[in-house]
Amino acid sequence: MNNNNNNSKGKLKQKQNKVELSLLILYAIGFYAFCIRRSLHLSRHHFSKLYGLRGGWLFPPRLNDVSDAQWRNFRANLPLLTLVFGVFTMLANISRQCFHFRARGMSIVWLFLSLIYLSYLHGACVVFILLIASANFLLVKIFAKAKYFPLVLWTFNLFFLFCNRVYQGYSFSKFGQRWTYLDNFRGTFRWHICFNFVVLRMISFGYDYHWAHQDSRFDQEKHIQRCHVCKSGKICYQILQERNVHTNNFTFTIYLSYLVYAPFYISGPIISFNAFASQLDVPQNHYSIKEVTWYGLRWVFVLSLMELMTHLFYFNAFAVSGSWQMLSPMDIFIIGYGVINFMWLKFFLIWRYFRFWSLIAGIEAPENMPKCVNNCYNLEGFWKSWHASFNKWIVRLRVHWEDSFFMNLKQLLVLSQSLVSWLLTSLAMLLAHQALIG
Repeated sequence: MNNNNNNSKGKLKQKQNKVELSLLILYAIGFYAFCIRRSLHLSRHHFSKLYGLRGGWLFPPRLNDVSDAQWRNFRANLPLLTLVFGVFTMLANISRQCFHFRARGMSIVWLFLSLIYLSYLHGACVVFILLIASANFLLVKIFAKAKYFPLVLWTFNLFFLFCNRVYQGYSFSKFGQRWTYLDNFRGTFRWHICFNFVVLRMISFGYDYHWAHQDSRFDQEKHIQRCHVCKSGKICYQILQERNVHTNNFTFTIYLSYLVYAPFYISGPIISFNAFASQLDVPQNHYSIKEVTWYGLRWVFVLSLMELMTHLFYFNAFAVSGSWQMLSPMDIFIIGYGVINFMWLKFFLIWRYFRFWSLIAGIEAPENMPKCVNNCYNLEGFWKSWHASFNKWIVRLRVHWEDSFFMNLKQLLVLSQSLVSWLLTSLAMLLAHQALIG
C-alpha cells in the first residue's frame, strides 16, 4: 500500500516538474522574443542619435556598433594578432619538436618571442618592466625562506603598483636629459596598465618559490582518486599548480618568460608559476588536438554571434551616448540587460582567443567565464564565473594562508573587522536618527 502511494506521489511530482518546466520555457521564449523585438525597434529609431556606429558589412547599409573602445581595438587588430600568434606558436612548437627542448630551452624561445611582442606594444618602456621584474626576482631569492617573506613580497609589489599609477608609467626625462629622446618610443600600449597582470605573476612566482622550501600539504594520491581527469590518465590543472616544481626550474629565464608570456600578457587568464613551468617542461595533455580544434571553432561561432548582435542591436552605443536617459524604464532595463550580455561576449571572446593560442602552444590555464552570464544568479556566482582564473588565484593564497606570515595577524584582522562593523552600524543608526528627527 505504501509503495503504491509512493509511486503515485512520484508520478505526480514528475508531472508537476514537466508542467513547471514547460511554463518556464514558454516564459523564456516570450521574454526573449519581447526583448529582441523591442531592441530592434529602439536601434532602428534612435541610431541617428548614437555615437560609435560605423558602416557594417553584414547587412549593408545597416551600421555596426563599435562604440566600445576595447572591442573596437581588439576587432581591428584581430588579423594582425592572429598572424603574430600563428607564427609564434608555430616557431615554438617546431623548436620543441626539432630540438626536444624542455623548460629551460622553451623559456628562452618564448622569452625571445614575447620580448618582440612587448617591444611593439611598449617600445623603450620594456626597460621599466625588466628592471622591476629583476628586482622582484632578487627579492624572492634572498627572502623566500624567511617567515616574514609574504609581507616583503606584497609590500614591494604594491609599492610599484602604486608608483606606476601615480607617475603614469614614468617619463625617461626624469632620469636625465640624455634619456629624454626615449619618451618618443613608448609603443602603442601603456605598459603600466598591462603591468597589473605582471604583478600577479610576480607574486605567484614568489609564493611558489616560498612554498617549494616547505613541506607540501597537497595529497596527490587522494586527489587522483577523486579527479575524473586524472583517473583517465591525463594531468589536470590542479596537480600542475599544487605539485612543486624542482627548485632548478626557478631560473631567471623561466621566470621572465612566465611574466611576459605573449598569449597571456595583455589580458590573462591568470596561471600559477608551477603550472606554467610544468607545462613548459611537458606540454599539457588535458585537451586533445580534436578538442583544441573544436574549442577554436566554437570561438569562431561566438565571434559570428557577436558580429550579428552588434549589427542588429546598438546596446553599448545607447550606453556611451547617454541616449538611454530618454527611454522608458522598461526600455532602460532592456538596454542594460543587452549591455551586460555584450560585455560578457566581449570578454569571452578576448579571454578565449588568447587561451586558444596558449593551448596550441601546449600550456593550459584556468578558463574564465565557464558559465554564461545569464546562468549566474547571485553576486558571488557572477564573480567566480566572470574572473574564474583570478578567483582561483585568490582562493589558492587563502588555502595556504595558515602557512604564511599573515597568520599572525589573523586575530588583529578579526578585531579590526568587528570594530569597523560597529562603527558603520553606529553611523547608520546616527544618520537614521537624524533623518527621523529631521
